[in-house]
Amino acid sequence: MGVDLRQVVAGILTITMFVMLGQMIKRDHFDSVEEKLPGLSDDARFDDSKLEGKSLVSLSKRNKGPWKEESQELKQCWSRPTSDLVEDSKGFVTFSLTNGPEYHVSQIAAAVVVAKYLGATLVLPDIRGSKPGDRRSFGEIYDVDKFVRSLDGIVRVAKETPSGISARNLAVVKVPNTVTEEYIVDHVEPKFKSKGNIRLATYFSSVNMKKPSQKSELDSTSCLAMFGTLELQPEVNEVVDSMVERLRTLSRKSDGHFLAVDLRVDMLENKNCQGTKSCFGTQEVLEFLQKIGIDKDTTIYLTQSRWDSSLNALKKFFPKTYTKEGIMPVDKKSKFLDSEGSEYEKVIDYYICSQSDIFVPAISGLFYANVAGNRIASGKTQILVPANIEGSSASAANYISTYVSKKNHLAYSCFC
Repeated sequence: MGVDLRQVVAGILTITMFVMLGQMIKRDHFDSVEEKLPGLSDDARFDDSKLEGKSLVSLSKRNKGPWKEESQELKQCWSRPTSDLVEDSKGFVTFSLTNGPEYHVSQIAAAVVVAKYLGATLVLPDIRGSKPGDRRSFGEIYDVDKFVRSLDGIVRVAKETPSGISARNLAVVKVPNTVTEEYIVDHVEPKFKSKGNIRLATYFSSVNMKKPSQKSELDSTSCLAMFGTLELQPEVNEVVDSMVERLRTLSRKSDGHFLAVDLRVDMLENKNCQGTKSCFGTQEVLEFLQKIGIDKDTTIYLTQSRWDSSLNALKKFFPKTYTKEGIMPVDKKSKFLDSEGSEYEKVIDYYICSQSDIFVPAISGLFYANVAGNRIASGKTQILVPANIEGSSASAANYISTYVSKKNHLAYSCFC
């Protein structure tokens, strides 16, 4: 029986049409996800209930850019501090958390170390923002039960300030963020014995978190306090998780990888940024990312809360650049993006930067230092510090943070 050539051609065209239709449907589905989240939009909308698991992360195997597998997660070098609590507390240590999560870590560590050494009860701190009257309870941001459980048998924790404690019977004591036994003996213990109760005010003599040259008996307590006590309370943690998952979903062309840049426009006007080359602006960050080989399809998260026109140049080359307002669930914005400089905003930035596949600190300081500590502890050592690069390209490996390349971060005394 003869074959009608017209029927063969028609059949091939029909199959081709169905293949092309399928590809268009698939492409339109993913493109529509991105269209709902423009970087400059104020009303990004998505349904978190549709993002179950991580099925949307591995959308493509095209792995562009200097991504690398996470380093092996380090093991803790410290043993849990010995339990030597006496039956009755000798007094109370009170303090507040201030200035943002990058400060909270050290403030907690100093307070726990002091309380343990003195045999005192630690009063759960409140959280104070940079603006007058901006005060929150510890439980609005952190998990109270986790904090108390982590210190069980090591330091007593009172969830409320005892009724007999007031400003009149508290001795205010300044302590450095890396407080030593010698400092406690010379400057803290005498006032504690005299008053019975103290209030700590932690000061930061340096914004770096380099590993100390000498070991101390207090190291295990400090490591536990810094890396084993603070955990976000469930609602805040859920918001961070949803935003991280959203960023990974948008990163279909980089196998779910995304990059976080600590770039805040208001900080660039700070005199410390202008006086020393410790900060990099939008154009400098753009050039740095281009030269180390970051692909234009890379998803980028900026710590800038709301879009600023100065960021347009970055978005023009990296169209998948987002701030918090572009990826936060709509029903959470009224609470977590309520005002500039909100404590919630700082916390969200801190934990997203700790979880990104690459972190680029465009601003030096304690935020960079403590995010680096979190990342080192979890094996996320892709921390690329910007620099003015001569020429058209450079290897990303040359810009790994010295905290990692020299292993001189405090975290390396707690994890190895």
